[in-house]
Amino acid sequence: MTFFPQLRPCAVLSSLCLLAWGQNAVAGIEVFTTAGELVVNVPSSAAVIELDAPARLDAQLSEGLPADPDGAKQVLETRMSGPEWQQTLQDYGQFYQGVARAWMLGIEKVPAVVVDSQYVVYGEPDIRRALEEIEHARGEQP
Repeated sequence: MTFFPQLRPCAVLSSLCLLAWGQNAVAGIEVFTTAGELVVNVPSSAAVIELDAPARLDAQLSEGLPADPDGAKQVLETRMSGPEWQQTLQDYGQFYQGVARAWMLGIEKVPAVVVDSQYVVYGEPDIRRALEEIEHARGEQP
């Protein structure tokens, strides 16, 4: 699956590229994926961002709505006045922050493993292997 194909902030060298993120760099490991893309061997310290999470939450909120617009509006107003709504809003905020982060980094496809906002490996579902590839590119020993 391809995301943001019109953005190309980095030149691809093999499957690694240097990401221009500048002063707002995030240290650590970020894994960008979708619910349908299985990733394995993810370190516990890694941030996992599912780019389709907002759409899945939309579908969940739309589930069981009547076809009648007025009836649907009533059901949604009831849901929005419930105690779970604040958590739903927080979830939306968190999910869209992840989508915005992927956009700022120029992530084009998943899975994508980003390290220290500088290196990315695309298409490797085994995160340990992706990290080894980055270590090799940096001249480090795995």
